[in-house]
Amino acid sequence: MTSYDDGNIFAKILRGEIPSLKLYEDDTAIAIMDIMPQSKGHCLVIPRAPSRNLLDADDATLAAVMPIVARLARAVRKAFAADGVQVGQFNEEPAGQTVFHLHFHVVPVYAGVPLTRHAGGSVTPAELEAQAEQIRAALG
Repeated sequence: MTSYDDGNIFAKILRGEIPSLKLYEDDTAIAIMDIMPQSKGHCLVIPRAPSRNLLDADDATLAAVMPIVARLARAVRKAFAADGVQVGQFNEEPAGQTVFHLHFHVVPVYAGVPLTRHAGGSVTPAELEAQAEQIRAALG
């Protein structure tokens, strides 16, 4: 397996080298808006601990981050009255992973509304900020 590369975009976001639209942060993880969302409210939970993905992540990190993923899933469902929430996590390129730092996609799903292709486009910064405000409010 390939080793962790601390030059990946999420590592740079965690170090504050690249801006992001933060929703939540603590000692374990940050949650940010996905800039190429599959649906309104699509966000990411990124553990601070360095690992490529689930396959090399420490069990303690996984145990600590899952409650954050669940909290974000509940918040996006509430914020946007979503009919459901899809939580996704990809491990290595053949499985669809494009950024090699463990992260979880939290994607609100709406009945009758297909998800857009990931990385198929982006929304305006103003739209993302408005969505982020709704999620932050739902987080309390």
